[in-house]
Amino acid sequence: MQKYSAGHGRDLGRPPVPAALLTVLAMIGSGEASSRAAIARLTGLARSTVSQQVDALIEQGIVEETEVSASVRGRPPRRISISPRAGSIAVADVDVGSTQVAIADLSGEIIARDVVRIPVDHGPEELLGAVIEQVRSLLADHDRGASFLRHVVAGLPAPVDFRRRRVVRPPIMPGWDGYAIGDHLEAAFGCPVTVDNDVNLMALGVAAQEQTDTPLLFVKVAAGIGAGIVTDDGVVHRGADGAAGDIGHVQTATRRDVVCRCGKLDCLEAVASYRAVLADLGIPESPADDPSQAPRELARLVSDSDAQALFRVRQAAGDIGEVVAMLIHTLNPRTLVLGGPLSEFHDEILSGVRAAVYERALPLATRQLTITTSQLGADAGVTGAVVLATREVFSSDGVARILAASRD
Repeated sequence: MQKYSAGHGRDLGRPPVPAALLTVLAMIGSGEASSRAAIARLTGLARSTVSQQVDALIEQGIVEETEVSASVRGRPPRRISISPRAGSIAVADVDVGSTQVAIADLSGEIIARDVVRIPVDHGPEELLGAVIEQVRSLLADHDRGASFLRHVVAGLPAPVDFRRRRVVRPPIMPGWDGYAIGDHLEAAFGCPVTVDNDVNLMALGVAAQEQTDTPLLFVKVAAGIGAGIVTDDGVVHRGADGAAGDIGHVQTATRRDVVCRCGKLDCLEAVASYRAVLADLGIPESPADDPSQAPRELARLVSDSDAQALFRVRQAAGDIGEVVAMLIHTLNPRTLVLGGPLSEFHDEILSGVRAAVYERALPLATRQLTITTSQLGADAGVTGAVVLATREVFSSDGVARILAASRD
């Protein structure tokens, strides 16, 4: 098994990767360039340097170069891409009732995916065991050796200590506090593992879409409420300990004396989450065998213009908007994206959040602000996890691991 320091994925004793090789591989991996000439033009590297690095990457099975089509004169054009033999990545997007699992190639193309329908409150050993089994099954079904798994990313609906790769006092995840999630997955797969908050991954997934302006603020409204922040250079802002964006336990301005699961009064999650709206309307949560039951019932009430349902959804939107307005002043994002089940009621949620934001925030912070809902829906977390995994694979440490493995 490869040797690397837990929590950071840094190999011990590996020689540094040449900067030129990293640059060339980054251009190929991101899809920015697919020919030697394009790489040289975009990077400013000498053509001889580019050819030397590309040849080395081809020799080690990391990239491949193929003829695209015959040309009228001269040599046929050749396309460089990441080789399917270079390895795979695996991701798990954990939610309260189920977990999305996917495998992808190193270009970020998803190969296969499935759902593990085990509620998160069943505990880490049962859920992680099922995730490990599902990943191995997907790899085997698509003839991808488990030994070529390069990175694993897991997103969880809880405060995550990013460096230690474990959750900290999660209110909806009994038995998970302090559990060594990263170590558990690392021991199973024999490759580096990243554990992150699910909303951070959703934000990263949405920001990776074309024509999405950053800085970006993503707000998920589900059983809990959280925010993910992507900076202007496309990096997730996690804060000193990974707690950035944990807005669900900010106290709302309107006092209702509602006790939150954290033990405090009138937290945003307690008064404006999807779960809070369902509870106030007397809609039971969905059973495990029919996760869409509660959403269907709420959607029916809203579409039927039920006065109580409309009032409660709009009230939640106003509460969320007031807290988000503070974030708009603090972070000054270019794009605000709302996600999660409650965001599916576009008109009520968007209008309520917009009204609160434009009422509370100053014109300088809102004059170019776009407020919208996620187009990725439930796929945002998986998409962001794949983005994060590929970035880790093509980091200096990740490339060093691939090069070392190719020599073994």
